[in-house]
Amino acid sequence: MRRATGFCLRRDIHSLLDAGYVTVTPDLYFESVGGIKEEFDNGRHYYAMHGETIHVPRKASSNPIRGLRWHNEHCFRD
Repeated sequence: MRRATGFCLRRDIHSLLDAGYVTVTPDLYFESVGGIKEEFDNGRHYYAMHGETIHVPRKASSNPIRGLRWHNEHCFRD
């Protein structure tokens, strides 16, 4: 049986990640795009997080790097 990999996000950040407005780079940095304010009439908090390091599980089987690469290539609105 294959184990799921990933990390826990707040609900609002998870929604923005799903919509492509934020992402976590394979180097584990939080990134946001400029459209959040225009779409949701806010975004200051997310823009302030831009460039912050994300902490993920150290255990190799729980590491989400492969999924983050896919998200950056297919979903992020850079």
